Order: sequence, then C-alpha cells, then structure tokens
Amino acid sequence: MRICSLLPSATEVLFALGLGDSVAGVTHECDFPPEAARKPALISPRVDPNAKSDDLDRSVRDLMARGESLYAVRDDLLREIEPDLIITQDLCHVCAASPDDLASALAKMPKQPRILTLQPHTLADVWNDIRRIGEATGKSHEAEEFAAQQENKVAAVRAKVSAAPSRPRVACIEWLDPIYVGGHWVPEMVDAAGGVDILGRAGQPSFTVTSDQVTSAKPDVIIIMPCGFSVDHTTEELRRTPLPQQWNQLAAVRNKRVHIVDANSYFSRSGPRLADGIAILANLLHP
Repeated sequence: MRICSLLPSATEVLFALGLGDSVAGVTHECDFPPEAARKPALISPRVDPNAKSDDLDRSVRDLMARGESLYAVRDDLLREIEPDLIITQDLCHVCAASPDDLASALAKMPKQPRILTLQPHTLADVWNDIRRIGEATGKSHEAEEFAAQQENKVAAVRAKVSAAPSRPRVACIEWLDPIYVGGHWVPEMVDAAGGVDILGRAGQPSFTVTSDQVTSAKPDVIIIMPCGFSVDHTTEELRRTPLPQQWNQLAAVRNKRVHIVDANSYFSRSGPRLADGIAILANLLHP
C-alpha cells in the first residue's frame, strides 16, 4: 500500500503503526519521527511560516479573503506516486492541507485513491482517529493498542494530579498578535493536567481575545503555545512581540509562572504526543 499523509499527526501515527515504508509522500511539516522528513514533500506553504505573528496572520487573512489556498500541492509528484490512500484533514484550513487543496490534483489522476479525512475536535476524537487510520491500513489491532496507550498515559496523569490541593487558573495563548486562546483539545489537556482553562472552550475552535480580557481573567499560570511553533521560534517571537505591559500585574507574571512550550510537538498537532503534552502541563501546573 502506498500512502500519502498530508497531516503531520497522521504521519506520526503511520510510523508508530510500523507503516513507515508505506508512506510515499508527506508535507513540508512532517518532521516526526525524523525519518519522516526524508520522504518526498507533496505540500508547501504559500506564506512564510517564519514571518512575525501579525504579518503571518495578515497574509493568511488576505489569501483566505481572496478565496485562495494557503498550500500548494505538487500534483505531478502525486500522480507519480499513485497512492492507494491519502490522509488529510478538514478541521483547520490554516494548519494543514484540506480536501479542497487536493481537488484539482485529484481531478488529474487516472486512478482515484481512497481519501481518509480526519476532523478531530477533542482528545477522544484524536485517539479514535488513530483507530480509523488503523482500520484504513489493515492495522486495527496495532492501532487499538497504540490508542489505548495514549489514553492510559492521560489517565495516569489525571490520577496523579487528583490529590493536588488546588487547580491553577490557566490561560493558554495560542497566538501572540493578535492574541488567540487555545481551543479544541487544549482546555481538556489543562483539565487532565490538574488546571482550569479560564478562557478556552473545549471542543471549539481557538478565538481572539483582547489583552484586557486576559488581564481580567487573572490567570495563575500563562502557557505560551503559538500554533505550530517550536520553543526557539516562540522565544524569538516574544522578543519581537513582548507581552502587554499591564500583564506585569498578573499573579502569573509576578510569580514567574509564564511558560513557553513546544506547541508544534505537544499541543498544536492532533496526534499521539498530546498525551506527552498533558504530562508536560502537569509538571508546570504542579511542580
């Protein structure tokens, strides 16, 4: 079976299920495990991922306003690979290629592959998508075991923090300019790690807030997790986009409980390492 994965989290799952040799094409963002980055890239961005937050946000909005895709699909390479299965997503057209991005490329293919479209909103959806990938690739047993491992990791963290004397109030900042707060599975992650997400909405998309709204929420802990950014990228972004001055009065800032995390690896992607992200959060909230 030849598989093209247009979603980094799906690529991680395929390799975890022992299907690395079957992966024939990926995206420019598929970097875990490391050998995934050596696969041919079918997708490239039409915006500069290293631009400042406000510039990147503006570029994305301009393209979307014109009805243009954020991604370019190498339809020549797709035809050359002739995949049996393509895994894509229809959750966020900013985060990864969608079925719409594939439409014109698929129209030129003489043999139509099977399309598996993932749309996770919650942690349960993420674990069940592992199972769906297993079903689509003949690895149902392995996928069930792998999904159960992630569920058990989360349950173990939840049990460990259940004895904590308090649950910190947490603000998860998913973008810096404008300020977005994390949605979908992020509030669930905070809850499992023994905190209370005071701004995000579980199972719902991220959304913009004002600096005053963050101040009014009075977080005990602030987690800086720009979508798709590494720790180094976020650190550089904070140099260019410092936190608002009025946040200096917040308990989270005064008590040095503002943390940068590797969002790209453990929080943004709807993949198995979200379980590790929960463990990271638990250590930050209950050191």
